[in-house]
Amino acid sequence: MKRTGMMLAALLCAFGAAAQETNVVGTNTSLSAGPDQVYASLTNTLAMESSAPGETRELSLQECIDLTIKNNIELKIDRYSPEISRYNLKAAYGAYDPTAFFSGQHSHSESGATFLGTNIIGGTLSDRDSFNTTVTGLSPWGLQYQLFGNTSDTVQNNGFDLRRNAGAQAGITLTQPLLRNFWIDNSRLVIRIDKNRLKYNQYALKQQLMQTLTQLEQAYYDLIYAREAVHVQELAAEASDRLVAENKKKLQVGALAELDLASAEAQAAQDRAHIIQAKSVLGTQERKLKLYITDHIDKWADIGIVPTGTLTAPKRQFNRQNSWRKALESRPDYQQAKLDAEQAGIQLKYDFNQMFPELDVIGSFGYNGSGTVFSGALYDIQQRNLPTWSIGGQISMPLTDTGPRNTYKAQKISVQQFVLLVKKSERDILISIDNDIGTLLADYDSVQATHAQRLYEEQALDAENKKLNNGKSTTYQVLLVQRDLTNARGAEIQALDKYNFDLAQLSLDEGTTLERLNIDFEVK
Repeated sequence: MKRTGMMLAALLCAFGAAAQETNVVGTNTSLSAGPDQVYASLTNTLAMESSAPGETRELSLQECIDLTIKNNIELKIDRYSPEISRYNLKAAYGAYDPTAFFSGQHSHSESGATFLGTNIIGGTLSDRDSFNTTVTGLSPWGLQYQLFGNTSDTVQNNGFDLRRNAGAQAGITLTQPLLRNFWIDNSRLVIRIDKNRLKYNQYALKQQLMQTLTQLEQAYYDLIYAREAVHVQELAAEASDRLVAENKKKLQVGALAELDLASAEAQAAQDRAHIIQAKSVLGTQERKLKLYITDHIDKWADIGIVPTGTLTAPKRQFNRQNSWRKALESRPDYQQAKLDAEQAGIQLKYDFNQMFPELDVIGSFGYNGSGTVFSGALYDIQQRNLPTWSIGGQISMPLTDTGPRNTYKAQKISVQQFVLLVKKSERDILISIDNDIGTLLADYDSVQATHAQRLYEEQALDAENKKLNNGKSTTYQVLLVQRDLTNARGAEIQALDKYNFDLAQLSLDEGTTLERLNIDFEVK
């Protein structure tokens, strides 16, 4: 994980290593051009380069959280996934929507006269009207049904007489699987998997929300650190400026060599450069925070963010077993791993069922109707005068069943693989929490140590300044102690930042980020 504190420390070390070279160059230049001109040109140039944004906005951590939940682009994108899954699930239930069919037809046919010996048989004219309607569908337990109704009216004229008859039929046909597709079929498979994926995507959204808020919180702490780092460098620059002013007075009365004044001026210029570097880091960290809280970077481009929070180090009592329990109950990614295993189990159940032969019970029941006209045929059906029914069965089975058997075996191995992936996820969670707790214990000790070091360096600088005023020290020694104090201040705020940063990481690894931040999120 990239830390701005490490970058700043590296910059401080680099500038510190260059200090002696700067002192030498400064000394040679000051002897030829004069100390005042060199120092003034350096500080004026640095001041011009370190202009800050004109507008600032104070934000608490809670305000940043609210803005992130409302505006973060990544969260907006991920919010669509559960909605898409929900519509996919509703679409899967469309397998149980009944389908209606209706058709009507009129047909006309003519046949010419034929000769039978010496007799002539006249031609015939035939007209037929027919109507058919069906409603078919599937029930959630695999029963296929078909409601049907049809009527026909036929008129024949052979030149001698006119014949007319009508027929009708209405009833229902049922087909119920008893083996293959009995306890699960393709429609139920799709529905169960879509339910599983809906939960999966809801957990994915929760995971993204937790990760985003954790990154926001860590960026907020880093921003506090970056602003404090600027303040630390400003304090160092103020101390260097005071030393330059005091050395000038001593030089005027002949109590100090020009080389000592040049050394102090070079350190002051270097401290100004450190301010610029710290402000550059601060600007980068502000932009990083803006990535989370807004989807309109252009509106925030010229606004400086001032965090109202502070870096503190409350002592925490860590309970590894309790943290493990919370993680295994709450971590969305762990729940997703279990859902993947569950999905594989659903597929295995379907593949097992597909190895069975098709054995179906078939039945039908209805009524017939007949007459010379439509109304007569329909009247028979209405009065249920001519019932009809049938019952039977059908069986279909492949002779080898190679495909379903091997598909089932492959899926069975896949389920075992997913079970191991759940175990791996559990292992990784436990070890990550163990590492977090160990890191936080070390972080807390580091906070205490850097705090004590900073207090010591403040006392050491005060003592060294007094020795300098009494003629028992040198400007160079004061500068060294002053650098040590600046480094100690930077180390203390960096330790505080890291402690808070890692506390947020522990909460993420425990799966308690939303609970800790009082954010309601429910996976139904």
